[in-house]
This record gives sequence, structure tokens and C-alpha cells, in this order.
Amino acid sequence: MKKPIPYSRITVLVFLGIILLGTGLLMLPIATRPGLTTRPVDALFTATSATCVTGLIIYDTFSHWTAFGQAVILGLIQIGGLGFMSVATLFSLALGRKIGLREREMIQEAVNTTQVGGIVRLMRYVLIGTLFFEAMGAILLSIRFIPQMGVGQGIWYAVFHSVSAFCNAGFDLMGQFAPYSSLTAYRGDVLVNVVVMLLIVIGGLGFSVWEDLARNRFAFSRYRLQTKMVLTVSAVLLLVPAVLFFFLEYHGSMEGSGMGEKVLASFFQSVTFRTAGFNTVDLAALHDSSVLVSLVLMFIGGSPGSTAGGVKTTTFLVLVMALAAMVRGRKAVGGFGRRLEDDLVRRALSIFAVYFACILTAAGLLCFADGVPLKECLFEVFSAAGTVGVTMGVTQQIGDFSKVVLAMLMLFGRIGGLSMALAFARPLLSPPVLSPVEKIAVG
Repeated sequence: MKKPIPYSRITVLVFLGIILLGTGLLMLPIATRPGLTTRPVDALFTATSATCVTGLIIYDTFSHWTAFGQAVILGLIQIGGLGFMSVATLFSLALGRKIGLREREMIQEAVNTTQVGGIVRLMRYVLIGTLFFEAMGAILLSIRFIPQMGVGQGIWYAVFHSVSAFCNAGFDLMGQFAPYSSLTAYRGDVLVNVVVMLLIVIGGLGFSVWEDLARNRFAFSRYRLQTKMVLTVSAVLLLVPAVLFFFLEYHGSMEGSGMGEKVLASFFQSVTFRTAGFNTVDLAALHDSSVLVSLVLMFIGGSPGSTAGGVKTTTFLVLVMALAAMVRGRKAVGGFGRRLEDDLVRRALSIFAVYFACILTAAGLLCFADGVPLKECLFEVFSAAGTVGVTMGVTQQIGDFSKVVLAMLMLFGRIGGLSMALAFARPLLSPPVLSPVEKIAVG
């Protein structure tokens, strides 16, 4: 009997199919502005960045792409952010089709949840919540954009940036003011900053966390362990880096801004470096200490089953818990009155090691192929692997080989390093024979 294809492999193949479809659409003459052309490798890079909700770009989205091209990018962002299975479930529910067991298992794999039961109810939360938050974000952003740009363009800008922010993609259309400027023109705009930050945070919490919050409201003690871990790490990673950015960049990239604008910019950078890709300050002007903080944030990323990338907040906290247990001489690893599974720590360590190894390998390749300075190189590869999308301008200067490396890194970051490794690994047909134990010294 032929064995079914592993779900992780299906996920990889589906993402590759969507990327190739997006590449073909972006290469159509109707996708680029008159007098401009798009090379296949650049179309592939853009489609990968959009599908993997990263935000690294070769061309300025406003200056190079027509409304059709921008719509293709937005569609890829939406599909990539929710996941193909989530979108397929939307159409199945709309058509009244029943979701079978194998489809439920595939959805479980796609949204990274531990329960098969109630998966259809969870998907309803996901789809309804996505439409609600993106619509609210678009309405609020249109308050600012319509008076500046007119009704038609203002609504399009509001929708585009709302979807891009919620899906943690970081694509923008602000090239109208200056190419590759992101949201720097709105650094002091409270409405735009707060709406974009809220969309990024909500999209990065994770779909299962949404359901838990909707069911238990503000009763923290009744939350599942994953929800407690996600909320705790998210709060710490919002406040601590914001304070660090404020003091590190007070006389740096934020020089000349008012106190309120500096506070707003500090919180915005703290949020966006986790996985979003927007920026309101000149990233090339960041102090080296701020770059180090940003690398840590990009590496951690968002939460499992969300639109975000990175090793994930829960992976980071599991490793912190394991370290705390070892220091205290405890064998059991846990927190919030719960003990974690023994295998979970090994999985977290594996994810950390795979991410770190791929990032260092990619950084070495970029340095060798294009002579990129190490700081800018690390910033770029951390941004790609964490599906963040912030850049110091390196992406527009590298050669085709480095673009392919970054594209592979973005796909790796969106799907997950361990998932990609398991997708094509050959499973053992029989359990291995245990070897004799021998002690060694470490540390």
C-alpha cells in the first residue's frame, strides 16, 4: 500500500506552487509600469517575499508595479499569511462542503495547533477574525489616507497596508513619497503608528491564542499554557526593547524628533523588528547596539500558528525555562504551574540549532558572493529567516546568487526549519539499536 505524502511535504510543495504562480503573474507586462521590465529572478524573489510574508524587495512596490502587480502581491501576502489550507477551508465552508479527517490534519499542521478536535471552529475564528481586524484596520487607516490621496487611492492604500500589517508582511506603497521609504513619512502620526502596531501584534499572536482569548476573555488563570507563554513573552519583547531603543537611539536615528515622537518610534521599532518589516526611522543610521537588539527580536519572531516567522516566542521561553531548571538543579522543565513534555525541550533546541546554522551559512554565502559587510549581511539574513523584511539596502545591491539564497531563507523561515527538514527526511523503517552509554565532559 502506498504511503500518503507527509503533511509537511505537502505544505512545502503548495508554497512552492503558489510562489511559481505569483512569479508568472508578476512577469506579465500588465504587472509592471510602462517602460519597465522584471527579470525572472527578481519576480521570483518578490513572489517569495510576498508569499512568505517577509517584505524584502528588489523594486519599490509603488514605483515598479502597476495596480495589477500590487494586487498580485497583496493576494500572495493574504494567502501566505493565513496559509493555503486556511484559504482552502474558507472556500469549503462557503460552499457547504464537509471537512474530512485528512483535511483536518492538514489544517492542524498548517496552523500549528496541538488539537485536531475543534479545528473547523478554530478556522472560523481565524477567518472571521482576519476579516474583522483587516477591515477595522483599513477603515481607521482610511481616515488618514483618504484626505491625503483622495477616495479611490486612499481606500486602496488603507486596504493594502492593513492586510500587509496584519499578515506581518511589511510591503508598503509609500514609494509615492520616496522610494523604499516605508512609513518614515508617518513617524509622528499616532493614528497610523498605533493601528499598524496593533495589526502586527494581533496577527503575530497565533490563531489558537485568539480562540483562547475569545473564550476566556480576561481570565488569565483559565488560559491554556501556550496562551500564557505567548502573552508573557510578547509583553516582555514589546516593553524591554522599546526602552532600549529609546535610550540607544535618543541621540542617534531619532535625533531632532520630539519626545512623543521618540517614544512612538521606539515602540514601533520594538514591534516591527519581531516580524513585520515596516520602519519609521532610517535603519542604516541605527547604532550597533540597536542592531544587536534588532537581531535578537528578528530571531525570536512571533508565535506558533500565526502570520509571523522566527523561532517563535514559545520556543524561546521553553529554552529559558530549560536553562532555569538546569541552574536550579531540577529535572522537570515547566512554568505557570505546568510541566512540559520532555521531548519538547529537544524539539526547541533542534529548532534553535537549525535556524542558527542556516542563518550563519547564508550570511557566509552573502559575504563571499557579494562582499557585503558583516553587520549589514547579518541584518539581512536574520530579516529573511525571521520573515521580517527590514533592510539596510543590501537587497537592492546583491547579485542573483545571493537573491536565491535569501529567497530560500525566506521560505525556510515561513514554513519552519524543522518542518522543512522533516518534509524530505527519510524515516527510519525500524527503531535503531541503542548504543552503550559513556560519559563525556561538556562546557
